[in-house]
Amino acid sequence: MEHSDNKLPAWRAALVGVIAVAAALAAGHLVAGVLDANSSPFLAVGNTAIDITPAPIKDWAISTFGTADKLVLLSGMGVVLLGIAVLAGLLSRRSVTPGTVVAVVIGALGVIAVMVRPDLGQLSILAPVASLLAGVGVFRWLHRLAHGIEESADRRRFMQVSAGVVTGIGVAGLGGQLLAVRTDVDGSRAAVGPLTPAQPAPAVPAGADFAPATPRFITSNRDFYRIDTALSVPKVLAEDWVLRIHGAVDKELTLSYADIRNRPLVERAVTLCCVSNEVGGDLTSTSNFIGVPLGDILADAGVKPGADQLFSTSADGWTCGTPVADVMERGLLAIGMNGEPLPVEHGFPARMVVPGLYGYVSATKWVVDMEFNRFADKEAYWLKRGWAARGPIKTQSRIDTPTGVANGPKVTVSGIAWAQTKGISKVEVRADGGEWQQARLAAEVSLDTWRMWQIDMELPPGDHTIECRATDRTGYTQTDVKADPVPDGATGWHSKTISVR
Repeated sequence: MEHSDNKLPAWRAALVGVIAVAAALAAGHLVAGVLDANSSPFLAVGNTAIDITPAPIKDWAISTFGTADKLVLLSGMGVVLLGIAVLAGLLSRRSVTPGTVVAVVIGALGVIAVMVRPDLGQLSILAPVASLLAGVGVFRWLHRLAHGIEESADRRRFMQVSAGVVTGIGVAGLGGQLLAVRTDVDGSRAAVGPLTPAQPAPAVPAGADFAPATPRFITSNRDFYRIDTALSVPKVLAEDWVLRIHGAVDKELTLSYADIRNRPLVERAVTLCCVSNEVGGDLTSTSNFIGVPLGDILADAGVKPGADQLFSTSADGWTCGTPVADVMERGLLAIGMNGEPLPVEHGFPARMVVPGLYGYVSATKWVVDMEFNRFADKEAYWLKRGWAARGPIKTQSRIDTPTGVANGPKVTVSGIAWAQTKGISKVEVRADGGEWQQARLAAEVSLDTWRMWQIDMELPPGDHTIECRATDRTGYTQTDVKADPVPDGATGWHSKTISVR
């Protein structure tokens, strides 16, 4: 027989805490499914954590985990919440008060996280409020039942109620997920139909790559690199999408998807690069983007003299500052990618593409707002975190093959080089610090795209260090000085150590 004046058994106290936290998350997720998926407290806290994380830690996460960094964050948050839930229960073995305080504090953090999100409206606060009330209510209810156990019947009732709450948690969580995906963005994308550019990109020549030694010249939509700041992809219907152009312009514009879709479309092959890419990294890809030149659209607005920044905003609140001169000369408002409407994860319905600039200052996905101003007026997302304002892509090259062991004595070394808007004129390779040897270049497609290279080298058995460097058409040869990606892109020669047998 158990008495209510005794401490709860540790396992039962911990169980109360875990079920209460799960109930809080499920309630918040359910209400968020009705309002806005990103108002789910779990996602809101995660997105806010991303925003306030110091740049060095964020850069480390991207370089260490790549595109899996969001999964790692969510998993880590889950582990932390589980620990907090267990701790709240254990602190409340005698009294419900300590756990209640912990539940209120955690709930309040969810409320604050939703309130500060730039992409959420005022009603979104209902999701974390529901989460807070559910968490506190379930904790106090189960704690009272657990603390009042005196007979075996009480114990059975506690377990039955707990099982019922867990079932309700599962139903609420599933309901929230189903509501969150009710926006038929795939149907909206399919309804766009074929995108036939009035000015197609030139056909890619047969000699544009050395696959499989190098990647294919055109990266498939599935393999195109992704670096997002938000934990969930915005789901914007083409029929609901609106782009506002304002600020230092003669005439403000509000454009619908049909306004863009019905203009003469152009297709351009462009290589995009992430500024977080380490020397030799794989955060660079090439696609045939379809859209409308931004210069044509902005001519209708009339950009006023003195405006040097296009400050663009994504549907998820992310911001980007792009030099106006680059936008007017080369910018594209893209609605298609490799012959089909933009994939949702790559910006559907519309995104910016500006060749020659790293993505953090040029490639706003799900773009909904463009404001012309000066760089001194507003700081975009990454500028607040220590990155440079303009971000021109640096002349770079990397070695793709061989890796590990190679059969000699003739070893074929292959890779990629890029210098968007300038073009690659030469790639050189050397082994073990010896003489530089000039590699064969694949066919050049455009100055805005990468270029593959290959060279046959005579190497004796043993370990060898291979290095490469590129020279662009301005005559600049990439520097050997190693620099981290912050603040405006990594530099240095890429090298690989291989074993020849």
